[in-house]
Amino acid sequence: MGSVKVHGMWACSYTQRVLVALKLKGVEFEYIEEDSSDKSPTLSLYNPIYEKVPILVHEGKAVVESVVILEYIEETWRHDPLMPENPYDRALIRFWLGPAVGSILQLSGEEQSAAIGQARESLRFIEAELTEGQFKGRKFFGGNHVGILDIVLGCGSFWLKAMEEDVEVKIYEEEAFPMFHAWVCSFEELPQVKETIPDAEKFMDYAKALRKMMLNFGNP
Repeated sequence: MGSVKVHGMWACSYTQRVLVALKLKGVEFEYIEEDSSDKSPTLSLYNPIYEKVPILVHEGKAVVESVVILEYIEETWRHDPLMPENPYDRALIRFWLGPAVGSILQLSGEEQSAAIGQARESLRFIEAELTEGQFKGRKFFGGNHVGILDIVLGCGSFWLKAMEEDVEVKIYEEEAFPMFHAWVCSFEELPQVKETIPDAEKFMDYAKALRKMMLNFGNP
């Protein structure tokens, strides 16, 4: 299917999504690490609007935006599908691709408390779907096998852990979200995930430095 390259950044959960998807499908690729503090000409060439990673380059053609890349991977390499065949199930998966918790790390005080509350509310909806809703009885959102929704939510799990440690607030403790917690553990045990998610100590150092920079931005 031609050469495959991924331009990414080691701590970027969006990059992890692409790497995990390719590994799950057994697609060989070359990984190119990009420096987020010193943008290379490659970013301007392949993603001139946003100049950010991840970027998938397949046979010389660039695809950007992680969810778009995931769907491209699914449609290009059709073995080991990441999306269900049933149109309704596919629509359901696309609907649930929305929840995000990334704003917690860059906020403080009341703003941070509000962001944590919103994140937990999103998790309550997901927990309910795993317990009594559309995903009841499934090991993964994709069924017995990992799918796109698992990848999107799962590759953000190490950010959730960093947020918990940094802000000293439990966001998805097992007691409150037992089904979601069990799902995270199952996802993180996958070999393709284990070899992709960053080293915990290295990532925590990065997350703390990033939070400090965000809080100090505009406040010299």
